[in-house]
Amino acid sequence: MKLLKAGPSPFVRKVLVTLHETGQYDDVEMIDVVASPLAPDPQLIAANPLGKIPALIREDAPTLYDSRVICRFLDARAKAGLYPETRPWDTLTLEATGDAMMEAAVLIIYEERFRPPEKVSMEWIEGQWAKVSRALDAVNTRWISHLKGRMDMGHIAIGCALAYLDFRHDVRKWRTGRDALAGWYDGFAARPSMTATDPGA
Repeated sequence: MKLLKAGPSPFVRKVLVTLHETGQYDDVEMIDVVASPLAPDPQLIAANPLGKIPALIREDAPTLYDSRVICRFLDARAKAGLYPETRPWDTLTLEATGDAMMEAAVLIIYEERFRPPEKVSMEWIEGQWAKVSRALDAVNTRWISHLKGRMDMGHIAIGCALAYLDFRHDVRKWRTGRDALAGWYDGFAARPSMTATDPGA
């Protein structure tokens, strides 16, 4: 299998962490591509018509794309139990929350990086951050008991989302007023799968 990836994408990191946690990292060849929303790599478009990363190219089977699809496939392949049958909807909802935080945080970067300075909308940027902030509050309260339980894909998604906030949006100080979540993340960030995939290392 081949994984098309680019830069410090939190969605790519989510897949990489999953590969490490399920013991499949050495089964996949890593291929770096350009994933600009304005001019994506032709190799990436050939694998994923949306031109988005990550994309997992399989032998004799269609390419998989979207991190949620890829992670679900990898979990099934390894029989790792990251989508436990005892609480599937909680796990999927928490994963979706982490993914939505990543998406909003990435869109802020895109707004600042790919639009002319005079066309950058601070109102739109703050609207995206408001999504992140509300999600952080919900995870800090409503979901913290889940995060303190057995690790599943919800943990990985939230962990990668928080790591990306540290990497790209540290000035926002997401930990302020969210001591429970900050304490949980300090422990999760020390996992070998997280340290091995740290884009700043």
